[in-house]
Amino acid sequence: MTTLYHNPRCSKSRQALHLLEEEGETIEIIRYLENPPTHLELKQVIELLGIKPIELVRTQETEWKENYKGKELTDNQIIDAMIENPKLIERPIAIKGTHAVIGRPTEKVLEIL
Repeated sequence: MTTLYHNPRCSKSRQALHLLEEEGETIEIIRYLENPPTHLELKQVIELLGIKPIELVRTQETEWKENYKGKELTDNQIIDAMIENPKLIERPIAIKGTHAVIGRPTEKVLEIL
């Protein structure tokens, strides 16, 4: 089973879902805007991705620019910012077992299969 952190309004997220469906993958969809991850869940996702929390932030979002840009934040503060403002989380994120990828470009989601 593949877990997909999904925003149905995002074309890249919809494309990733379609690619996984075409591969016959069983998918657990997490609509993270409606049901944001906990601090621990997001920290685990970041660890699976093998990145720093700032690398998961959509830094071009107005929310980031107005409230966080230029501030010295700890990793935990960055994670908390994403939880409080889930639209800051880069998408889509696909997870299978101990492997995870950000689907940008979209085809990257196939790397975890």
